Amino acid sequence: MSKIGLFMGKYKLTWRDLSWNDFKVYLFAMFKAFIPKGKIGNLDDLEIFIQTKSAWVSQVTLYGYLKTRMGTRYVLHFENDEFMGSVNLAKWNIYAVALQDLTFFTFSYLKANFNYQETDKAKEIFLKILDDETTNKMPPNIIDEAKKSFDERLLHIDWEVYHNDLPFNPSALSLFKWAPISEELKNLDRKIVLNSVILKWDIIKKEFKERIKF
Repeated sequence: MSKIGLFMGKYKLTWRDLSWNDFKVYLFAMFKAFIPKGKIGNLDDLEIFIQTKSAWVSQVTLYGYLKTRMGTRYVLHFENDEFMGSVNLAKWNIYAVALQDLTFFTFSYLKANFNYQETDKAKEIFLKILDDETTNKMPPNIIDEAKKSFDERLLHIDWEVYHNDLPFNPSALSLFKWAPISEELKNLDRKIVLNSVILKWDIIKKEFKERIKF
């Protein structure tokens, strides 16, 4: 099997939203995430935190998984338009779920630990972030699906316990679902992939608890 044969050729896309230079920017962002930040003291700070950390987890876990499966020749795949289209589609779909997870987690944590009552602000912030992402070429159909999924999850959320009840499982499963890797290989990687996402979220959870000051 060739290297490119490791990946699904399902998405016949002619556009190319992601380049090798973009990938290097995201790698740099991976290290920037560990630079100490200021306190999260209001909803504007919280919105920035949710948006940037969701993007970080989505990108680092997706690209890390692809790099692991492609090996030392992974750079060459960034010259393949079809593959890059699949990566871009995966990136946005994973990010959409990550945004939901982190929004629900942060507001649940605030409710349970700070007696924060304005949980209705969760949807307001989520929608504001999606509006911002339209300028970053987030596909409209993924935005629409994200809004629908958010509303469905919102109907069943228990704000008092969500933050302690496997809050990031949906985004972990989203990486497993959307990564442009053959199903045969993904089945072999399932445990490793899911654990990788949860470990990244553990970093974000720790940072949030240290920075929050509502």
